[in-house]
Amino acid sequence: MNEKKITPLSDPSEIPEDMTEEEEREFWDTHGVTEEFLEKTEPVPEDELPPVRPRTRPISLRFDDDTLKRLRLLAEKKHKGYQTLLKEFVAERLYEEEKREGIIPTR
Repeated sequence: MNEKKITPLSDPSEIPEDMTEEEEREFWDTHGVTEEFLEKTEPVPEDELPPVRPRTRPISLRFDDDTLKRLRLLAEKKHKGYQTLLKEFVAERLYEEEKREGIIPTR
């Protein structure tokens, strides 16, 4: 097996600046961080971290073939997964129904 040699990094200053995405990919394919590197690294501020997505629970739903086909086609046009689109539809409709029923106040 032809394994790549990994160059250990001991300081964040060893990372080149202004790399293209391809250069960055190649760099990290051949470099790794050490404990010393981690000790010298500043933590990322909370406001710069990506938001934590809430955990989801799998459920089973049954759709007729036509509805599922339409949902998948629409999701493809919107460049997202059909399950993501379906969750968005449910959340939007749930919000509207909660407003209509007075469960949440309207502005």
